[in-house]
Amino acid sequence: MNRKEILNILKKLNLPQNEFVVLSGASLVVQQVKSKTNDIDIGASEALFKKLKNDAVIVNSFLGYDVYKLNDYNIEFSNNCSFFNKDEAIVIENMYFQDLNSIKKMKENFNRNKDKNDIKKIDLFLDLKDNLKYEKELYNDGYTLIAGVDEVGRGPLVGPVVAAAVILPKNYKLEGLTDSKKLSEAKRNYFNEIIKRDAISYGIGVIDNNIIDEVNIYEATKLAMKQAISNLKIKPDYVLTDAMKLDIDIDFKPLIKGDLRSLSISAASVIAKVYRDNLMYLLDKKYPYYNFKNNKGYPTKDHIEAIKKYGIIKEHRISYHPVSEYINKK
Repeated sequence: MNRKEILNILKKLNLPQNEFVVLSGASLVVQQVKSKTNDIDIGASEALFKKLKNDAVIVNSFLGYDVYKLNDYNIEFSNNCSFFNKDEAIVIENMYFQDLNSIKKMKENFNRNKDKNDIKKIDLFLDLKDNLKYEKELYNDGYTLIAGVDEVGRGPLVGPVVAAAVILPKNYKLEGLTDSKKLSEAKRNYFNEIIKRDAISYGIGVIDNNIIDEVNIYEATKLAMKQAISNLKIKPDYVLTDAMKLDIDIDFKPLIKGDLRSLSISAASVIAKVYRDNLMYLLDKKYPYYNFKNNKGYPTKDHIEAIKKYGIIKEHRISYHPVSEYINKK
């Protein structure tokens, strides 16, 4: 069941809203932490439990309590009325839903594999809600100049890989800023100008296709990131990267999905994306047959067809499969 289906079932059932709390998976779906769940668990008040059990069947036992199910609605509840706790719930559409911290605590106690997976989703969701979490922790630890670093252009067949490093003012906020891949081009350009205006410093690193072919894209990405950091006008005292470990003389932390979890990394992703896209627009004017203005050098159907028809250009990455395949066939 998805979010809409859960809410529709609960409204159709028309239970007294002050007498139940939606628990666990269904609450996670409604709060948009996960997309689907198999059933709706509720914590019922003692009065509601007595009313519902007459139309339900016992399907299981859990922690020593009987689990009842309303088959027509796929709703499960137990005679453990301690789950009916409005103090650890939030209100959505006039109904109570177990809050995320309460769900996490409950699942830590259960410690099943599915609970561990849900805990990871809760942690990530909470991280994304506060995209200054890591910066705030570092400020509290005494760091003052925190650089976010990200790259763009690992997948294209042509052109450079570009990285950016951005140092934002302390506790800086920019509503709507997130991973550049999730933003429209208009939004990226808008944020790009604001970030460049407001940043304490930003630096860009560009590693061309020849070096990519020589050292591989992974090593080239690290070179681009290190170049971007060195091009900052002020040396940072801490670096946050999007999952990449770097050999640098600065304290750093690689964050999985960092471009979503850290505002500094999000800012860097926008700067890098806009910079590289502009390079591809220039390349498109020089080589219009490849449609770089739209595909940005990625291995799209039109790009592959253009390679077959017109050959490769000096900016192509000859170590990448579709390009190397063309060379070998010549």
